[in-house]
Amino acid sequence: MCDEKIQDSNFIHQDDFLNRPLESFDSMRQHCPVAHSRDKGWWAFRHADVTRVITDEKNFSNQVSAHRSVPNGLDRPEHTPYRELIEPLFNAAHITAFAPTCRQIAKQLAQAVAGRQSVNVIAEIAEQFSVRVQCEFLGWPEKLHQPLRRWARDNHAATLAGDRPAMEEIAERFTGYIHQLLAERRAATQQRPQDVTDEIMNATIKTDEHGKATPISDADIVSIMRNWTMGEVGTIAASVGIMLHFLAVNPSVQQHLRDHPEDVAEAVEEMLRRHGPLVTNRRKATRDVIVRGCPIKAGETVTVNWLAANRDDEAFANADEFQWGRDHSKSLLYGAGVHVCPGAPLARLELQTMLQAVLDYSGRFSLSNNKTATTAHYPASGYSALWLDFAP
Repeated sequence: MCDEKIQDSNFIHQDDFLNRPLESFDSMRQHCPVAHSRDKGWWAFRHADVTRVITDEKNFSNQVSAHRSVPNGLDRPEHTPYRELIEPLFNAAHITAFAPTCRQIAKQLAQAVAGRQSVNVIAEIAEQFSVRVQCEFLGWPEKLHQPLRRWARDNHAATLAGDRPAMEEIAERFTGYIHQLLAERRAATQQRPQDVTDEIMNATIKTDEHGKATPISDADIVSIMRNWTMGEVGTIAASVGIMLHFLAVNPSVQQHLRDHPEDVAEAVEEMLRRHGPLVTNRRKATRDVIVRGCPIKAGETVTVNWLAANRDDEAFANADEFQWGRDHSKSLLYGAGVHVCPGAPLARLELQTMLQAVLDYSGRFSLSNNKTATTAHYPASGYSALWLDFAP
């Protein structure tokens, strides 16, 4: 049973949830694993419950938002053709072709902070890396780097404040970026690049059970790109910050990775399991259902908490500890079910590459003594500012 002081309260607005998110979500998982917030509906914190909600398509729908969201906010069968369009964009050929560019970007950023003191690595590494790799992979121009960084920050601030007018303006701002990009590409028919964005622009979508295909609409292209950018820019930046903070306060693990670079891939998975870049996702009950004794009615929203679920001792022994040799098959870092993140191969390449570059080129690093890391507030994860000292 849940603590009655928590159940049906506005717990998400408490200061602890903003400033000490990991500890707060751990407490919810232990004391009130399925809770109800008066303004945000139901929440699930246990690994088993989160997994059930996100994989039970019969009882829980991804169509939560009032606005069309492609493909994240679609259910099957409508979800299927969009997923078939997106998944090949992350195949081995695309990832292999992009790897040298990714390494070059990471090397440049890592070398730029080498030997320096009091470096805010969120601004100088994490955010720059996430935007640059996003634009390079999609074939977007450099002129979008700074607008996308501002857009991501403004979007987070408006979401945190619940400022609906601002959120609408920010969404329209992004739509304007993509419409201009599409217009420029269509006008330059003789020199149009052959890249991932071009593949999406030329895509057709099967619209009925007979397999009839129609050209993808500009509205759907914008939606795909918005979801992609929110997922790429926000989560990659947060992940880089989380990893660098962990290694700064765990010098033995940092040294292990310098001595054993072959373990970087495993370390990335384990660091981000115990402190992930994504906090929550939502589903909507399609019928009355019981979750851990709590009656959820059809139409009510359930927010699944990825951070709490991946720190559940029932799924991972001593879950708060960093451990080598864990089985990550149950990790929800990239979700699960039909909506598991299609971009996981690209994300793994980027995160492993950026971390390896810092280890190779930046010098040993530790937390700066004269500045304190600033925790990112929900709905973001990680750090909004993180200062590190890099050894000469």
